[in-house]
Amino acid sequence: MNITNLELDRRNVLRGAIAAAILIPLGSTLASCATGGPSTTAPGGTVSAKNPFGLAADSTVDSVIFDGGYGVDYVEFAAKIVEKNHDGVTAKVASSTQIAQELQPRFVGGNPPDLVDNSGAQSIGFNTILDSLEDLTDVIDAENLEGEKIRDTLYGGVLKPGTFDGKLAAINYVLTVYGVWYSSSLFEENGWTPPTTWAEALELGAQAKEQGKYLFVFGKEAATYYQTLAIESAIKEGGDEVRLALENLEEGCWSLPAVQAVFEGLHEIIAAGYMKPGGSGTQFTAAQAQWSNDMDALLYPSGSWIENEMKDNTAEGFAMKGFSAPVVSSDSAMPIEALHSTAGEPFIVPSQGKNVAGGKELLRTMLSKEAATNFAKEKLAPTIVKDLVPADGFGSTALVSQTEMLDAAGENIFTWGFVDLYGTNADQLVVWNTFLEGQSDVATLTSGLQAITDKVREDDSVNKIEIK
Repeated sequence: MNITNLELDRRNVLRGAIAAAILIPLGSTLASCATGGPSTTAPGGTVSAKNPFGLAADSTVDSVIFDGGYGVDYVEFAAKIVEKNHDGVTAKVASSTQIAQELQPRFVGGNPPDLVDNSGAQSIGFNTILDSLEDLTDVIDAENLEGEKIRDTLYGGVLKPGTFDGKLAAINYVLTVYGVWYSSSLFEENGWTPPTTWAEALELGAQAKEQGKYLFVFGKEAATYYQTLAIESAIKEGGDEVRLALENLEEGCWSLPAVQAVFEGLHEIIAAGYMKPGGSGTQFTAAQAQWSNDMDALLYPSGSWIENEMKDNTAEGFAMKGFSAPVVSSDSAMPIEALHSTAGEPFIVPSQGKNVAGGKELLRTMLSKEAATNFAKEKLAPTIVKDLVPADGFGSTALVSQTEMLDAAGENIFTWGFVDLYGTNADQLVVWNTFLEGQSDVATLTSGLQAITDKVREDDSVNKIEIK
């Protein structure tokens, strides 16, 4: 995982932060060129339950897929199904790491692909192409290959971020689950249970110390993973009031009671010596290996990519699992099961593609149980299609844990986007490294974060987007 692109590549797209990050144009503006217009789709085939969009026989489907951490083979898998199900159809899958650079000229020229995975650091700003994208409501209202309405097979909240002014312009395919990760075998061996509150986390830290272990560990490039954990916890504790204050860069947002309570809980852990020292001088994957391979620490906050990222540096029998961020009190605004989860890999169907029906059919096929199960098995990550991971998680305890967390959360799934939207992570890393190293207190952490926020809010050259 490239730490500098980590958050951008894993777009924040469920309830909350929504499309803020992707409303900012990346690269040259297309607004003056890509203003929509009638579809140039070739004459279609007969519409039926098995061909809801009228994909014409002997036609070609042109797709361009971002070649990032998930590769493109999962789309190739679905493309082969399309070709099998539709006589003479050829479904082409091209890869790209520079979506904007390569596809902006095609949008301007009126010959975009039929399906695009608009992802990666060089994705196209949605505000530049929104009018030239198909509304994908008919895709989710269609039946999947197994005969179920696609809308009914999806996790809650996953369609909201791709919806702009009532138009479902993008369907984000992959789910990232954020939480705190641990070795379930180590916990079972010692009779430990994952903490649900910061007070319980402090108690667990004392038990870890008795065994010569730390509760947490951190690395310099990923110190803000603890900011993510703190925000998760504060939103669960204080609800949307906290989320919206942070999203909208409000004065004093870092001083809200819920935020301060979480900071105090984390500071107690650091002051007690339960955070492994030296993280501010340790490369982040090396620090993660101290947790996953050396088992020097019990817990590590991260997104669900952590299993794959550390697969070559995880102790045998580690049995990785995760749990949602702890809260401060038993009367938190959101239930303890509430979860920070984001969907990534936004798929779009340009209206001026030569085979709009083909783009939609390929996307419909990707949302089938067969194709989504293949993705989960090969990538050890869930898609937005629920109830597909078997009890053994294809051999991954972490994957099973992710689906359990998603199921337990139900509709209580949230996220935010202000860090990515305004590019504050680099400055916040400095503040968090100092705090986690025990070299500053809660007041200093708070003032440092607020100063970064205030600078963005007061900068008239920065395009601020109000989140509701």
